[in-house]
Amino acid sequence: MNAPALRLWPPAVSTADGAVTRRTVDLGDGRTVAYAEAGEGPALVLIHGTLMALEDMWLALMPTLARRFRVIAVDRPGHGLSRRQRSVDASPWRQAEIIHDAMRAIGVERPLLVGHSFGGAVALCHGLRFPGETAGVLALAPLCFPEVRLEQILFGPRFTPGLGEVLAPVLAGSSDPALLPLLWRAIFLPQIMPKAFAENFPFALASGPERMIAEGEDAVGVWPALTRAAAAYRTCAVPVRILGGTADLVVNNALQGALAALAMPGGRFDWVPGAGHMLHHFRQDLVSAAVADLAGRRA
Repeated sequence: MNAPALRLWPPAVSTADGAVTRRTVDLGDGRTVAYAEAGEGPALVLIHGTLMALEDMWLALMPTLARRFRVIAVDRPGHGLSRRQRSVDASPWRQAEIIHDAMRAIGVERPLLVGHSFGGAVALCHGLRFPGETAGVLALAPLCFPEVRLEQILFGPRFTPGLGEVLAPVLAGSSDPALLPLLWRAIFLPQIMPKAFAENFPFALASGPERMIAEGEDAVGVWPALTRAAAAYRTCAVPVRILGGTADLVVNNALQGALAALAMPGGRFDWVPGAGHMLHHFRQDLVSAAVADLAGRRA
């Protein structure tokens, strides 16, 4: 079976891509959070991972979850159409604070959070930082502990102030057009990127010099952030569900989510047999069931 073709280069960025229309919360000091929402009911916030924008979670989960929840998908700070300050907003702790402030600004109180990969780390940090304002966390293949990762090698050099501003435009016009499509395909393995994703995901909103600088900052800043998180898991006061695919080639779920869940008083980890890293695109049934479980605990 041939993988669907990516419609990427040359990129054409717009403020609304396909059926997803963004709204923007301006938090001042150059910080904004772009988001899309649908549905009614208890608030549910979707947080995407590395090399993605809000459409990743939206395309996979919104149609199912919006039947029961007010679903809000965000562009993480520095990604998609959200803006952040250089260097100081890279930590998942800081991104959790920014998303928290944005949700409060639009009237969202005590939401459930669903985060994938790096977004799972952000969701967990939100639960640790704001336990009284977090109904529960579902983390999908999350980063939970420090480890050496490919992103640190590929994007880390763009983290350095001054050097990053020189490197990022050069790489965006040279190696990135070949590298990024390979990475986007690879993160779906052993599954194949769904045709609907290839046709509807705005790859231009997950690339470009500024966003690749943000990826470099995320890759470098995640180590101290996860060290801090690991020390706090035993104090976690919110219910946490973690799902990890047995065929995940991006995150070692046995050494990440499974161990983190054991450390949390209200943590639970479940394997998803045969699933790779992008399990939310293939097992919406399990994601929905986990969300329903957390919503039941909230009630």
